Amino acid sequence: MTASDRPLILVYGYGNPGRRDDGLGVSFVHELERLGIPNCTFEENYQLNVEDALTISRFDIVIFADASLKGKGFSLTPLLPALEIGFTTHAMRPASVVALCKDLYSVAPQCWLLEIRGYEWEMKEELSEGARENLRRAMDAVVPLLKSAKVEEVRG
Repeated sequence: MTASDRPLILVYGYGNPGRRDDGLGVSFVHELERLGIPNCTFEENYQLNVEDALTISRFDIVIFADASLKGKGFSLTPLLPALEIGFTTHAMRPASVVALCKDLYSVAPQCWLLEIRGYEWEMKEELSEGARENLRRAMDAVVPLLKSAKVEEVRG
């Protein structure tokens, strides 16, 4: 497979690195950026916004990476469009971004949600020990998928 045959992949990490494990999505993106994986682009933000629908419309595969309060280590699962916009776009859900992309731009990238289990949320710029371990496990599972350009469901 040549570089031009590979799908364009976006990994979008979001969360607040100043609130310990809430920064797991951003930390995941920072770790990936160092690897220089072909056809992969990396974005990060504190939260998802309406404008992100345009951003994801330019890619074939999108992985949204975020911290989670549930589960064990991590999970990478398919993400389907679901327009769920309330009275505010603060803390917009990834499924809503995907739905807007489909509605506004008539494209539907293959989207995934990577949830990495966090444990501590107080104001401090450092991941907890458990979160660091879950980040490592997520990296070990997702990096080979990105290198092969074939994303699939995985839990760890």
